Amino acid sequence: MVPYMNPEELDFPTPESDVESVTAESLKARIDAGEDVVILDSRMANDYEEWRIGGENVTTINVPYFEFLDEEIDDDVLAKIPADEHVTVLCAKGGASEYVAGALADRGYDVDHLDEGMNGWASIYEAHEVTGYDGAGTLLQYQRPSSGCLGYLLVSGDEAAVIDPLRAFTDRYLADADDLGVALRYAFDTHVHADHISGLRELAAEDVEAVLPSAAADRGVTYTDEVTLTEDGEEFAVGDATIEVVFTPGHTTGMTSYLLDGSLLATGDGLFIESVARPDLEEGDDGAPDAARTLHESLQTRVLSLDPDVLIGGAHFSDAAEPAADGTYTAPIGELRERMDALSMDEEAFVETVLADMPPRPANYEEIIATNLGVNDVDDDEAFTLELGPNNCAASQNALTSD
Repeated sequence: MVPYMNPEELDFPTPESDVESVTAESLKARIDAGEDVVILDSRMANDYEEWRIGGENVTTINVPYFEFLDEEIDDDVLAKIPADEHVTVLCAKGGASEYVAGALADRGYDVDHLDEGMNGWASIYEAHEVTGYDGAGTLLQYQRPSSGCLGYLLVSGDEAAVIDPLRAFTDRYLADADDLGVALRYAFDTHVHADHISGLRELAAEDVEAVLPSAAADRGVTYTDEVTLTEDGEEFAVGDATIEVVFTPGHTTGMTSYLLDGSLLATGDGLFIESVARPDLEEGDDGAPDAARTLHESLQTRVLSLDPDVLIGGAHFSDAAEPAADGTYTAPIGELRERMDALSMDEEAFVETVLADMPPRPANYEEIIATNLGVNDVDDDEAFTLELGPNNCAASQNALTSD
């Protein structure tokens, strides 16, 4: 067996067989259609365990690419790969998977490989209309399946506003607004994110008014002169719709939600449709209990006090989340109260439950936070790489939701 080498430093031999390259969008379309999909993930085991493509109809097999570098591939390796099914091979960026797929095709396997690998998967960004939104205008929910990131585009009259924009998709928001024939007037961040790079500053550079909660800026944001700072209770007009600022600390000290024309509360990382926020990303383990108490108070007094028909739309979704009929990760407050145990717990039980069995912190979260504060300066490629992987901004689903 050939020892591990960085695939970017390898000059792979050329297999005899040519293999088809498939896009991330076409692979996702197969998964969404319910087709049985077999994926051979040729990344290292630790990368695979941390982050991979999944789904009820997806079978994934992890065999690192270097297992295929010997001229004679071990029979034990080949036995892991079904010979009677179509297999899509992937890696991090597409180079190693093309070689592995070719080596398998040389041996009679029915294979293709994922163009640009997991980087290509991370480039998928879909927009779904929130049909349950009954405020003025139209509301779209952006979904990034690779990390579970969610954002929102409110369109009313001849104006639009985006909430929790990602830097990697700055051009997308501008293009979507242009396609809809409206001006992108506002960009709102709910807080200083720990799992992805915000697009707030990039949109501000495109003459979009960028809005950041004052309490979030108090964490040490260096670019406050480039944005509008907002306080609890303020309102912003977007066409005929109104966006109201609702301060909901707990996940972070600056965590803020936005009530869109009284119909949907964009909760950022405070509340998701399958879980509540984790409270340890700003103050660490020592500060997590107090942050959890603050989160409990925010949920009880600021969120659950709203009309039960108001939709909740978080900034993330996990594999445990079930989409609504319209394909969006939204749900009415009343429904969440009924099925999420954490929302009916007293403070002591809530804190104990939220702090138990939290998932690993997001990869590179300290560097991502520093970048979103404006302390760390990275280019677009570095920013994209930093945020690859799962978001892990929610508390564990264990004991949070009723069966």
